[in-house]
Amino acid sequence: MSATFETTDRPVERKRSTPRIRRRTDWGRWYTWAVLAWLFAPIAFMIVFSFNDPAGRHNITWQGFTLRWYADAFAYRDLNEAMYNSVTIALLTMFVAGALGTLLGLALGRYDFRGKQLTNLVMFAAISAPEVVLGAALLSTFLMMNVTTGYWTTVIAHVMFCVSFVAITVRARVITLDPSLEEAARDLGAGSWTTFRLVTFPMLFPAIMAGGLLAFALSIDDYIITSFVSGDVTTFPLWIWGATRVGIPPQVNVMGTLLFAVGLIMAVVNIVAARRRA
Repeated sequence: MSATFETTDRPVERKRSTPRIRRRTDWGRWYTWAVLAWLFAPIAFMIVFSFNDPAGRHNITWQGFTLRWYADAFAYRDLNEAMYNSVTIALLTMFVAGALGTLLGLALGRYDFRGKQLTNLVMFAAISAPEVVLGAALLSTFLMMNVTTGYWTTVIAHVMFCVSFVAITVRARVITLDPSLEEAARDLGAGSWTTFRLVTFPMLFPAIMAGGLLAFALSIDDYIITSFVSGDVTTFPLWIWGATRVGIPPQVNVMGTLLFAVGLIMAVVNIVAARRRA
């Protein structure tokens, strides 16, 4: 019995993308750009009108290009005080919530303990609860404890609702860590603190930085909770809301632009540093 093999010289047909797939890709690309344009349109409006030269109090129509508002960015003392309060509260929130959230996320991602599921439930409840509910609850708590609302109650409130965001960010990073790296450090003679400082912390640092920046952003633009617990302290969002009755000066757009630029630079530096470490 003999076996015969037939060979053909026909070329192998390659699969080509159909017009329907290409259309789906194009529609997806255009939809993504449309969503990004919708999200960044208010920011672009703020930046553009920081260079506007309005004739009256209302900076809502383009009347000419000028740079004088950047030279007079700190002309309003009460606006400067409000911005100072917002920045300092946001920085305190970033550091305190970053430290507490890092420890909480490390515990939730690595250890099993009694009440772990309840802790997760409380964290997600704090994130999903409406801000008006959190603000009213915090105000009631401060009043029952005879605590005068003001600067420090605002800091406490901001730390309270930002800890969950930091903890969830760090917890997601802890779950993906390779435990063999820490075991290797211990095999080489490193103690618990040395292992954490030289191995664990550098791997967690991108998540810690991301959680801290998120806490800073959530704190500095919060209005609802701050309006409940701020007392006689005015922050940047509260000042803007009060200024809408008589007209928002161009300095608000200038400070908002500078604040956005600083946040953008911090985010870019964080991304570049994370890529270099990778």
